[in-house]
Amino acid sequence: MKDSDSCALREKLGSRLGFLMLAAGCAVGLGNVWRFPFIVGQNGGAAFVLLYLFFLSLFGLPLLIAELSVGRASGRGISGALKELAAKNKKFWHLAGLVIFSGNLLLMLYYSDVGGWLLCFASSYVTACRPPAFSEMLKDTGLCTAFMCTVVAISTGVCALGVQKGVERITKWMMISLILLIVALAVKSLTLDGAAKGLEFYLKPNFAKIAENPVKSIFEAMGQAFFTLSVGVGCMTIFGSYTSKNESLVKEGAFIVLIDTFIAIVAGLIIFPACATFNVAVDSGPGLIFEALPKVFAAMEGGRIWGALFFLFLTLAALTTIIAVFECIIGGLCDELCLRRSRVAVLVGMVVMAGSLPTILFPGVLEMEDFIFSQFCLPLGALAVCVFVSRQFGWGFSNFRREASSGRGPSLPNGMAVFFRWIIPVLIALIVIGGAIM
Repeated sequence: MKDSDSCALREKLGSRLGFLMLAAGCAVGLGNVWRFPFIVGQNGGAAFVLLYLFFLSLFGLPLLIAELSVGRASGRGISGALKELAAKNKKFWHLAGLVIFSGNLLLMLYYSDVGGWLLCFASSYVTACRPPAFSEMLKDTGLCTAFMCTVVAISTGVCALGVQKGVERITKWMMISLILLIVALAVKSLTLDGAAKGLEFYLKPNFAKIAENPVKSIFEAMGQAFFTLSVGVGCMTIFGSYTSKNESLVKEGAFIVLIDTFIAIVAGLIIFPACATFNVAVDSGPGLIFEALPKVFAAMEGGRIWGALFFLFLTLAALTTIIAVFECIIGGLCDELCLRRSRVAVLVGMVVMAGSLPTILFPGVLEMEDFIFSQFCLPLGALAVCVFVSRQFGWGFSNFRREASSGRGPSLPNGMAVFFRWIIPVLIALIVIGGAIM
């Protein structure tokens, strides 16, 4: 049964800080910790960071601005937004928006499990001396299910409270706590005996390293610049729909990028000095977080405390992303169906809990879901938004530019039309091809 008041009384965010923290919380994910520092160290340190920032400015930031603009102009989630703003072909764009929107649900079917792993490790450092062995934890399906359900319950509960009282208020404090934790952990790591060696590997500019395999370095910089901001599934669209027109979205997008990049770089200041000090091999992915770093904390004085703080930081990073994506799903469904938020939150929570079980029960499901999401959902969604904001059979570049430039701050240059129509689509295609090959 529809609730007309739910459509009429659509909430907005209460503050600019809340908007920035919510959007940055969505962008800041585990890739900032278990992938970015590793590929920086493997591809020339600070030299690679410059390459990454170049691609981030070239198409990461513009795509972020596009999604925010579509949301703010329409006041809707991605599916309703494309239908609302399209000059023609409204049915096509509504269908495209629904397909883009579905990527959020796929992401939650495995990301919620990973969030449960992190919560399990964080609580283990508090209640016991050290966490369980990662491989043994994965075999304990009951334990993994319990922590996954806890993460989903927390996220749906926050969203059910509302945009301001729940999502904004809680995510804002989570992000502030996350930033304070990561700074404290970096300071501790920089005081370790092997800090200098770790920093040399991580940040010393080494252009010769890039020259050894420039194609690999370029593709990894492009991929990280694209995936780090969570564009392509409409999360940023719904956050844009919650914010005011007081500030230019060019400026707001730049602030979100700065927060995301700051956390990614500081994460490396934690990992590399610690691993260098205790002679632990640095890998990327879950092996770094769940296998290598617990060995570091086991050998470190006060390691139980620092391990608890580190996994609390990671849990907060995962939860801010999960809450943001849940809000995209719940808010989008509220827009489409005009149902009460609490009802939709319960329904979404139940679907995600049930849909996440195959990832726990069957090996290989997580990798398959992640491959589909990263190689198809994100790139195709970003490509669709790129076409929508730059072509006349979508919204059109002039309308997009007007919305992005509205408010205090810099305007979107008119010359960006060429980027959205030609350059960014080509780069997205190269990312897909490069990802499939690599």
